[in-house]
Amino acid sequence: MDHSPLTGRQIAAARALVGLSQAEVSTRANISVPTLKRMEASEGAAAGLANNVAAVMRALEEAGVEFLNHGQPGVRLRSQQGASQA
Repeated sequence: MDHSPLTGRQIAAARALVGLSQAEVSTRANISVPTLKRMEASEGAAAGLANNVAAVMRALEEAGVEFLNHGQPGVRLRSQQGASQA
């Protein structure tokens, strides 16, 4: 069973969640801004070379994003301190 691929909308949503510009993400992922723009504009799976998509995913995860692919793609902020409330 295949895992859902990273989508352009997930990338854009993740970037918005952590408040990073396209230029900041592209610098962190070592790709060009036009490449990131193409990924985000993709319908369905993010367009681009697999290593570039992986670099963007890694950069956003390092910024605190968790990608969800449980039937439907999504994103959320990762808990920074493992906060549990009683």
